[in-house]
Amino acid sequence: QVQLVESGGGLVQAGGSLRLSCAASGRTFSSYAMGWFRQAPGKEREFVGAISRTGSSTRYAEFVKGRFTISRDNAKNTVYLRMNSLKPEDTAVYYCAAGFLFGASTPIDFGSWGQGTQVTVSS
Repeated sequence: QVQLVESGGGLVQAGGSLRLSCAASGRTFSSYAMGWFRQAPGKEREFVGAISRTGSSTRYAEFVKGRFTISRDNAKNTVYLRMNSLKPEDTAVYYCAAGFLFGASTPIDFGSWGQGTQVTVSS
């Protein structure tokens, strides 16, 4: 397991952009596939996307539709979520998580979680 801390959330207007960061502690970071999830008020936590251990592969939920990009820098123990063309329905708490399988898309498949960062999209 690793310790994860998200940052970069905030208030943005519709159509704007944000880049979220997830910083990990420990030297085993590169051994984990990483995922991003989000949870809006009154809704279940849902899968946003994931990136493989080396960063060579990514996969995304259908609602992303090319707007979001996940990347990682293993030298910095950090994973990123770049969000463009944000919509009010993107408002949620965003979480990063570490898992064993790149193909996993459900929260129970990820063993380590950050505390989340709030993203609010206005208008």
